[in-house]
Amino acid sequence: MTVRARFGLLRAMRWILLFVYPFFASPALAATGCEDIWFTRNLIMDRAGYCFSSTLGQELFDNSDCTGTTVTLDSRSEAIVDRIRALEAEHGCNVDTNRTYLDIKDLQFRRALVDLPIMAEGDWGCLGWTGPEVPLYNSYHEGYQPIGRLQPGDYVSFAFLSDAEGWRYVTTHAPVWGPLRSAGWLYWPEKVPCEQEAG
Repeated sequence: MTVRARFGLLRAMRWILLFVYPFFASPALAATGCEDIWFTRNLIMDRAGYCFSSTLGQELFDNSDCTGTTVTLDSRSEAIVDRIRALEAEHGCNVDTNRTYLDIKDLQFRRALVDLPIMAEGDWGCLGWTGPEVPLYNSYHEGYQPIGRLQPGDYVSFAFLSDAEGWRYVTTHAPVWGPLRSAGWLYWPEKVPCEQEAG
């Protein structure tokens, strides 16, 4: 193995350990996981017209069209919010809402989604997508639109729950776990084609 290849492998393993370890090392959901599900829950509330009073809520969501602090959710949204609240309670999540930002790399893609993902307590990665270039979508329901692309060679993170057969929300990165390239719902009902898998 060349020095360059060995260095690349070490970088990949370091990223994987840093990303995955918090989910297995502690019974509590990692801080980034708590922030992630907090964002998803509150994006649903924002879309329903909720008016945010916290610093973080006002920084991340637009209060200009809000209707109040009591909002009505459709049954699907209510089920997702209930599921997230149960996860937050189970893992003792306590997001500091006095902050002005969250470190969620795919925020611009999340805002474009119709169907919102829920972060899982563990993940796995595809170290080099060997399939064809495929679109990533804003939804897994009829009427979905492409918002991104998964390209050969991308490193792909599968860190989210999915209730839809054959669909997974993914983020894609330049090798070796470089900058975020894209994100969205991937439809791939077969075995995921990867050079290597981790997680």
